[in-house]
Amino acid sequence: MRKTITVEHISINAKNGFDSITKNLENALGQLDLKVIAKLRDDPKFVEKKIKLEMQGAEDLILFGSFDHGALLGVRGKAGNAMQYVIGNPLIANLMTQYDIRAGLYAPLRVLIFENPDKSVQIEYDLPSSLFGQFGIREIDEVAVSLDQKIERLISRIDN
Repeated sequence: MRKTITVEHISINAKNGFDSITKNLENALGQLDLKVIAKLRDDPKFVEKKIKLEMQGAEDLILFGSFDHGALLGVRGKAGNAMQYVIGNPLIANLMTQYDIRAGLYAPLRVLIFENPDKSVQIEYDLPSSLFGQFGIREIDEVAVSLDQKIERLISRIDN
């Protein structure tokens, strides 16, 4: 089966520089503790408590990982400033995947921050409600809209 979906892509011209924005983002997000997550099958209530009390950052979001795309540009020439961040929250993802496991394809989310040749900075991501809206499930849509708002507030916070 193949299905075409429409995704709304967000591109924001940042006010601040690359280093400032990426540092602010990394400081605002909580940190994923893989040792705790590994206990999910054995003690889900313990993991839930740890996520809520120790891992969540601004807007209840957690940094799952990052990838330095700017360094990768060095393979074909000149390296630049570009970072991809994988962010989300297993508890928020569960609010969607319990209704349709395919929502797990888009959770956690990705945000790309990069510096243009003129040193201006872009923040880009796909609007969660447009990604998750394809499933047509009200409960997923409600969580996705709340994610839209969380990401918007997070970006506003890191680029003030």
